[in-house]
Amino acid sequence: MRMTKRFLFLALLSGTACVLLSERKSDGANDHDVVIKKVPHVEQKPDFCGEACVAMMLQKEGHKVDQDQVFNLSKVDPKLARGVVTAELAEVMKRYGYKPGPVWEKIPAASKKDLQKKWNALTADLDKGIPSIVCMRYDDQVKTTEHFRLVLGYNKKTEDVIYHEPAKSGGSYQRMSKALFLKLWPLKYAAKEWTIIRFRFSGKATVPVSKTYKSWTPAQFSQHFMALKKRIPSKDFTTLIEGPFVVLGDESASRVKQRSKNTVRWAVTHLKKLYFKKDPKDILDVWLFKDKASYEKNTKTIFNDKPGTPFGYYSPYHKALIMNISTGGGTLVHEIVHPFMASNFPECPSWFNEGLASLYEQCGERKGRIMGFTNWRLRGLQKAIRKKAVPSFATLMNTSRDEFYDEDPGTNYSQARYLCYYLQEKGLLVKFFKLFQSTAKDDPSGEKALSKVLGTKDLKKFKGEWEQWVAKLKF
Repeated sequence: MRMTKRFLFLALLSGTACVLLSERKSDGANDHDVVIKKVPHVEQKPDFCGEACVAMMLQKEGHKVDQDQVFNLSKVDPKLARGVVTAELAEVMKRYGYKPGPVWEKIPAASKKDLQKKWNALTADLDKGIPSIVCMRYDDQVKTTEHFRLVLGYNKKTEDVIYHEPAKSGGSYQRMSKALFLKLWPLKYAAKEWTIIRFRFSGKATVPVSKTYKSWTPAQFSQHFMALKKRIPSKDFTTLIEGPFVVLGDESASRVKQRSKNTVRWAVTHLKKLYFKKDPKDILDVWLFKDKASYEKNTKTIFNDKPGTPFGYYSPYHKALIMNISTGGGTLVHEIVHPFMASNFPECPSWFNEGLASLYEQCGERKGRIMGFTNWRLRGLQKAIRKKAVPSFATLMNTSRDEFYDEDPGTNYSQARYLCYYLQEKGLLVKFFKLFQSTAKDDPSGEKALSKVLGTKDLKKFKGEWEQWVAKLKF
């Protein structure tokens, strides 16, 4: 926008000149500007400055690609907890069809002549409509980090650089003096030699077909690990991706891998096959502490919690399964059920949530299916049956959350578990789950669904038959 003297005078009178001049400066509409216009700005996620810069240019060319997709295409291991570095950014640009050029170039330290040549090459490309990503220090502070910026133009008169700043909300068409740019651009890894890094957007982009992920993408896991690494208390922890979980353990690396594969992966695979179509809505951390001391110490250090159980628990607040794994994997499988239930059957009452989870505290595989076995809860239930102290199923199934946990007569968990066990052994458990899930709005307790799958409306009579059946079980 060109401003006449008369327009400027009127603007000053109206108090709007500062806004107009600021807008003109930010959008690159200056008589002496050489600038590539209408490039969308993408605000980077943590450490995704390079990814954001590539996404900006791909969107400029009409491709619906975001910074996560750029990271995914880079094939960087998410456990590294970082975005792409120079070599990886060059490779991902090539995968999109660009020709980034030599990328790394060396010049003698403090050589103004050689630095000017690099500047001339950069501006010559801009004259041709070719933008660049540069790797430079973020600012002129001593301990500043390296950072990618997308250079889109310059001013022929002032030689200011015009660029998109991915680290800033609304950071489109920012300006930096040439003097500051040339101070920040060279990376001074050696006393006698500086490194200049520039990626040219030469060529036309072709976007590969994006890989389809069942739930969480590598980019999402990478961002998760960046936040998570601040919480890991020591280097003793092995970290693994076992989608939809991140597994962390302070046993030996081989032992953590074994538990991740043989317990977490095995349980998730089998539970999803029978019950759950959706993964948990969040990436969850599975902390496997090697013994009681580690469990109690790290639960306090990491979560500021005091565990109310010696075995382990699921914390929706911390989005974590927190385990004393020395007590065995049964509690771990139990707790894995809860986040899946939350995402697939949010209306599920506590009795069935805990009943199904408790079923798999002691479990194995039978004919390719996960199966619950009798366990330590049986003895107490059989004792309560002999004393005629087990509530009716109507009472159990209509307990509120607080009633189930806080007013437990001592049989809530075992009664719920062995009802699920009975249904499993009669081949009715999956049928009950699906029916209850689909009718919970009109049948919040599950009584109607239970009656239907059992083929009886008399749950009092069924309770007597069930008690006789349970009394004969052995553990």
